[in-house]
Amino acid sequence: MDNLDLIINLAIIGLLIPTIIYAYRLNKNLEILRQNQSSLARLVESLNDATIKAENSIPKLKTATQNTSGELKEVVNSAKNLKDDLIFINERADSLADRLENVIHNSRKIETDRKDNPPHTTEIKDENISRSEAEIELLKALRSIK
Repeated sequence: MDNLDLIINLAIIGLLIPTIIYAYRLNKNLEILRQNQSSLARLVESLNDATIKAENSIPKLKTATQNTSGELKEVVNSAKNLKDDLIFINERADSLADRLENVIHNSRKIETDRKDNPPHTTEIKDENISRSEAEIELLKALRSIK
């Protein structure tokens, strides 16, 4: 029995050594955790404060967004009106340019006809200035635009 007791005691000693080493390491890790517990608590507290601030600022952001959205809608509507005005002005300018082009084309045609044929100009006095037919047509076109 002495041998059996000795073997059991050696087996227990063999198992106790890793248990003691594991307990020692566990104790070290627990000490580190206790030392860092205060910094972890501060970290959690600052995270909670940041969350509360974020929650409090959400209604302010909503209000600011709604105000900005309303102002942006006004600007967009104003821009649409200006766009419509510019389109109208552009169409009128195109129309005027076409009419002026026709007048210029007609005046050039008249000039070439005059060069080919004997001069035939109809001149009238308008504010003491003599005008040719092409100039008169141009003045009529410009006055009709007003």
